[in-house]
Amino acid sequence: MRKRTLITGLVAAGAATALGIAGTVVAQAQETGDEALAEAIDAILADARLTDSQVGVVVADADTGDILYDHNGDKRANAGSNNKIATAAAALETLGADYTYTTDVIGDRPEDGVVDGDLYVRGSGDPTMLEADYDALAAELADNGVSRIDGDLVADDTAFDDERLGKWEWGDLQYLYASEVSALTIASGDDLNAGTVRVFVDPGAGEGDPASISMTPANDYVTVVNDAVTGAAGSGTSVSINRDKGGNTVRVTGTVAEDSNGTYGTRAVIDPAGLAASVFEDALADNGITVAGDVRTGETTPQGEQVLASRESKPLSELMAGLLKPSNSSHAEALLKTMGYEASGEGTFSSGKAALYAAIEKYGVDTGPIRFDDGSGLSRQNLISPAMITDLLVGAKDATWFDTWYDALPIACEDGTLASRMCGTPAAGNVHAKTGSLTSVSALSGFATDADGRELAFSIMTNDFLYWTVKDIEDQIAATIAGNGADSSESEIATFSNLERIEEPQIPAEVADEDQIQMECSWVEPAVC
Repeated sequence: MRKRTLITGLVAAGAATALGIAGTVVAQAQETGDEALAEAIDAILADARLTDSQVGVVVADADTGDILYDHNGDKRANAGSNNKIATAAAALETLGADYTYTTDVIGDRPEDGVVDGDLYVRGSGDPTMLEADYDALAAELADNGVSRIDGDLVADDTAFDDERLGKWEWGDLQYLYASEVSALTIASGDDLNAGTVRVFVDPGAGEGDPASISMTPANDYVTVVNDAVTGAAGSGTSVSINRDKGGNTVRVTGTVAEDSNGTYGTRAVIDPAGLAASVFEDALADNGITVAGDVRTGETTPQGEQVLASRESKPLSELMAGLLKPSNSSHAEALLKTMGYEASGEGTFSSGKAALYAAIEKYGVDTGPIRFDDGSGLSRQNLISPAMITDLLVGAKDATWFDTWYDALPIACEDGTLASRMCGTPAAGNVHAKTGSLTSVSALSGFATDADGRELAFSIMTNDFLYWTVKDIEDQIAATIAGNGADSSESEIATFSNLERIEEPQIPAEVADEDQIQMECSWVEPAVC
C-alpha cells in the first residue's frame, strides 16, 4: 500500500496564503529534490488546456512505496487503455507466464481417409490465430491421410459466452480495436488484431477503372462492395472503407491514385467464429479434403472424440509485448474471458472481472473504489484512479512475472505507442509506460528511473479536456520525473529534462477521420506512432 508523505508545490503555497503571509516578500532558496519535483509538476499542470478538466497525478518510489507527489490521486477517471496494465498483470498472475492456448480439430478416427460424421474445430480463446495456422491444421489432417469429412464442419467457440461486445460506442464497432470477442477467431495480419479482415485497395489497370480489392484473410464470409475508382497519377488517394451496421458487408468508395501504393483498412467482423470456420473450410479444400456437409457455428464438441490436429500458441510471456506495446484490445478482452474461464469455468466479462480483481488485490490494490467494465479500457464505464494504478505498479515489483510485464510496456522514443514520444529527453529509452487514449481521455502510467538511479512509479490521468491532445503535458511530466535528482532545483529539472524539446503535437496529416484523432496512435491506419 502507498505511504503518504507531505504534498508540496501549489498545495504548500495555498497553505501559506491561508496563514496570512501572502503579499510578504520573503527571499527563499529554491527547493531541491522531491520538493522541486512537486513544484515542477505543479507548474506543468498550470497549462491552460487543463482548465476545468479533471487531472490526477501520483508519483511514488517504486521500491518503498513512498508517495512523492499526489494531485487528485484518488479521483476516479476513465483511463482508456491503462486498463490493459491491470489486465496483463492479472493474466500473468492467474494463468501463469507459461500458459498457452490450444486450437483443436476433433472428430471420429478416420477410416480409409474418411471422417465419419462432423468435424469440430474448437477454440480456447487464442487471439493469435492466422490464416496460415488454419492452413497448417488442414495440412496436418491431410498428412494423416484424411481426404473427406462425411458430415458438417462445426465451429466450437463455446469456451466464451455469446456476449461478444463490451459496452462500447456504437461508432467504434466496425474498427479493429472494438472487434467481437470469440473463443474461436482469426486475425488479419501480423499485428494480430483478432476478429478482423484487412481490406486492401490498390489502383486498377488505368485511370477510371475500378480499384483493385483484396482481403486478408482471403474469404467468402465478408462481402466487399467496390465503388472505388482509379484516379489520375498525382491526384492523391481518398478512400473510405466502412462495414454495414449489423452485417458483414464492407463498402469501399473514393479514389486511389494510379501511381500510388494503395491503402488499406482493417474492419471487425460479426461472429468471428464464422469467419474462422470459412477460412478453415477453404484450407481443407486447398489440402485436398472435401467437406460433404455445411458449416455450423456455436456448438459444443461432443465428449470422447479424437483430436486429429492441434495448434498451440506461444506462451503468455511471449504474447505480452503484442498486447501492451501496440495496445491490442482483442488480446486484452480474450485474456479477460480466459481468466474467467480458467477460474470459474465460465468465459464471461463478469467472471473475468472477478478473476482480475482477485489477482491484483494480492499486490496491494483496493478494488472497492474502482470499476473495471472490460479488459481493454474501451468502455466509458471503466473508472480507476492514478492511486490504484500506482499501487499496482509498486506492488507488482514482488511478482515472479514482473520483468516480463515491465519489458512488455512501451518504451519512450523506442517502440509501441511511445515510439515517437519524449525523444531527446531523459525519458527516452528510460520510461516504460502504458498509454491510454479516447476522446477527451488521456493517460500515461508506468516507470521512470530518475537522475540518481532511483526507480519511480507514476500515473497520469486526464478527463474532460477540450483540446485535441494533452499528451505533450504527460510527456513533460514523465521527462521531469526522469530528469529529477536529489540536488536538482525546479529550474534545473526543466533544463535537464529538455522540456523545450516537447512541443504541442500537431494533428497528424495521416489522420483524415476526426473520430480517430484521440485514439491510440497504433489504431490509426497506417499507424502514426
